[in-house]
Amino acid sequence: MQKNHKITVVTVCYNSVSEIEKTILSVLSQNYQSMEYIVIDGGSTDGTVDIIKKYSDRIAYWVSEPDGGIYYAMNKAVEHATGDYVNFMNAGDLFFDDNVLSAVFEGKKYVDDVLYGYHILHFKGGYKPH
Repeated sequence: MQKNHKITVVTVCYNSVSEIEKTILSVLSQNYQSMEYIVIDGGSTDGTVDIIKKYSDRIAYWVSEPDGGIYYAMNKAVEHATGDYVNFMNAGDLFFDDNVLSAVFEGKKYVDDVLYGYHILHFKGGYKPH
């Protein structure tokens, strides 16, 4: 039986109180079993940290501290990641449904360093594939 890839999902954020909970719930609702979640916050002062703390028991690693910006935060997250692949979900990003990671990784073997696909934009009145 083939072992599934472990996936690290990373959210980097800063003062994202209006967006962060939707993203956290989207990640935590994934039904893929071999996943860890990391949240790197740049020292928010708007209530973002309170929302992160609300879900901290389901987040493998999180920190809130001033940093050098989004790419610094992404690199900091990768230092803590233990997955075979890393998926970045910025504050405000959402998975299309609860099965995305399962559809991409369940029972599949990849040898590529980078996986990519299409995205779907949500807009008032529906969805638009890109």
